[in-house]
Amino acid sequence: MSRSRTPRSSFSRASDRKRLSQNFLADPQLARRLAADVGPDDLVVEVGPGGGMLTAPLLDRARRVLAYEKDRHFAERLQSRYGHLGHFRLRTGDFRDAEPPREPFRVVANVPFAITTDIVRWCLDAPALTTASLVVQREFARKHTGDYGRWSKLAVDAWPEHELALGLRIGREQFRPVPNVDAAVLHLTRRPRPLLPRRALRDYRDMVALGFTGVGGSLASSLRQAVSARAAARACAEAGIAKDAPVGLVHPDKWIALYKALTR
Repeated sequence: MSRSRTPRSSFSRASDRKRLSQNFLADPQLARRLAADVGPDDLVVEVGPGGGMLTAPLLDRARRVLAYEKDRHFAERLQSRYGHLGHFRLRTGDFRDAEPPREPFRVVANVPFAITTDIVRWCLDAPALTTASLVVQREFARKHTGDYGRWSKLAVDAWPEHELALGLRIGREQFRPVPNVDAAVLHLTRRPRPLLPRRALRDYRDMVALGFTGVGGSLASSLRQAVSARAAARACAEAGIAKDAPVGLVHPDKWIALYKALTR
């Protein structure tokens, strides 16, 4: 005789939230603010909607919302609440394995903190993405937008095709359960025209990877692994980069100028 299935307890669901690093928005007004830039022609992808606090205002504004929810409990709730709407679609499984839409789309999401980097990279790699507004740990957003006075390799890699900007600060008390850190909105915007020709992007990123090796303690020193000391010094000077400048202190615009100087 088979045993009947016991409903999952709130303790079990809380354990899942911790495992999936889920901290959900608790303020409907904040959710509406995050959705405010969405327009009636937009296809919006939402990652990890949970109970749908952000999904509701997105559905009020967007032409179509495609939501990805890995947690079965919340997926069932979302389908029950919004499944009757013709412009709502729910996908289950790991968002990182999803194929991005082929038509222009934007991402608006309160992302699971533990996989933030993976989601950002997914967005940057999606050819049809126009913008992404991602609620992430504030430290992460500051790190990748130069707010500490330093720039990450991820930001420098992305710079020819995307602008990364720090947005709204969100206090930890705005989430349930309350996380240990504050959050912020990280804005990614695809440039209408890349700052470099597309055929040059691979070589540019190879240069960035070389620069971030940290050999010699400065960008100019790292470049000497591939070009002469004289060529490295000349290109850095032309790009406005001090010869002893640490890699992380070089603004992405100067990396673009450096690539142009090295390949001229």
